[in-house]
Amino acid sequence: MSTTDDSYVVPHTPSAAKQISLKEKWWHIMDTWKIGIIPLPLFLLSGALIAIDCLGGKLPSDIVVMVATLAFFGFACGEFGKRLPVVGKMGAAAICATFIPSALVYYGWLPDVVVESTTKFYKSTNILYLYICCIIVGSIMSMNRTTLIQGFLRIFFPMLCGEVVGMLVGMGVGIALGMEPFQIFFFLILPIMAGGVGEGAIPLSIGYATLLHMDQGVALGRVLPIVMLGSLTAIIIAGCLNQLGKRYPHLTGEGELMPDRGDKPQAQTLTTAFSGKADVTTIASGALLAVLLYMLGMLGHKLIGLPAPVGMLFIAVFIKLAHGVSPRLLEGSQVVYKFFQTSVTYPILFAVGVAITPWEELMHAFTLNNLLVIVSTVSALVATGFFVGKKIGMHPIDVAIVSCCQSGQGGTGDVAILTAGNRMTLMPFAQIATRIGGAINVSLALLVLGNFLV
Repeated sequence: MSTTDDSYVVPHTPSAAKQISLKEKWWHIMDTWKIGIIPLPLFLLSGALIAIDCLGGKLPSDIVVMVATLAFFGFACGEFGKRLPVVGKMGAAAICATFIPSALVYYGWLPDVVVESTTKFYKSTNILYLYICCIIVGSIMSMNRTTLIQGFLRIFFPMLCGEVVGMLVGMGVGIALGMEPFQIFFFLILPIMAGGVGEGAIPLSIGYATLLHMDQGVALGRVLPIVMLGSLTAIIIAGCLNQLGKRYPHLTGEGELMPDRGDKPQAQTLTTAFSGKADVTTIASGALLAVLLYMLGMLGHKLIGLPAPVGMLFIAVFIKLAHGVSPRLLEGSQVVYKFFQTSVTYPILFAVGVAITPWEELMHAFTLNNLLVIVSTVSALVATGFFVGKKIGMHPIDVAIVSCCQSGQGGTGDVAILTAGNRMTLMPFAQIATRIGGAINVSLALLVLGNFLV
């Protein structure tokens, strides 16, 4: 019987060996040749299917097609940026994923159907807020409680010092270049630190239209490019800081603001999310937790006017400090965070570049004087955060990357800056810097402008 059984074993013939070898080669290609996170064969298939839809004159804007479209273009742009010499290690991937699409739209090199579908999908779904809420909640749930408390208590001082020094340096450079002080502050420095587009540039343009008796569209056209150039500068600096941290590891906590004092480091905490204990239902619950907290933030916005991401952030911190969710649910939130960080960042940046980043306005503001003021302001702000953070016992590089977000383009800028700096775990602090810092700056500046200067 054993002989008979053995007769059914596939013989090791050359043809069988060849067949196994081809299969293994195919698997090797699928597992190792990738564009971003996408296996090369799937990337090519995505491109072919998108091209077929474009040739047909219609690219559906539903979520199924858009997932493939944004992933294809987003990871292609990101991979291109990563492979650039020198600058590829300084945040070029995030810059390329955001600004290459904007340029392609302006010069007409991106098919109209892709532009229309991407813009419609981005604006109708508000997918950026889903991304931000999962990143914020996941990163907060991943933090050590002591680190979380100390980080939130201490981060405000470097932020405040950075803003003061940044404003003074920017004013000094602008005046040295012969620019008018009023124009320097209200149309260059303030937009940089206004907190982005929705919470910064638009309220500023409305305030300027009312107080300076100018058309809001004209005011927005002058302010918006400065916001984008400030964010671009911050992205580049964040990438340089990441490289500095690799060269001098003692200056960074790799996503932690406070030095480890015996508790488990955050980076190790994140790895527990992949211990196998977080099943599918736990991960789904972690995603639902992020969504529900954002809905609570929206409710807070309606009641007291606090931006929804900031309200959600405070609620998530309270839940974390009060042990409001189980360790298993924390683990699920961490997996959701890691998924969005690795799989959704570049597609989101591509959509941002196509839908809300006007290339023409960016180029109009690209003058030497403007660039010198912007770069000096952002550099001074970040350098101050670095040295003040180091002085008060925080990791200086991580504090400096949070300081970069003070000149970011709102939530989209935070994503690009933290991606370039490889510190997505700092998103909660970035939101504080962008949303709260920007709101305070805009409110105080318009108050001073309306009561003392006009």
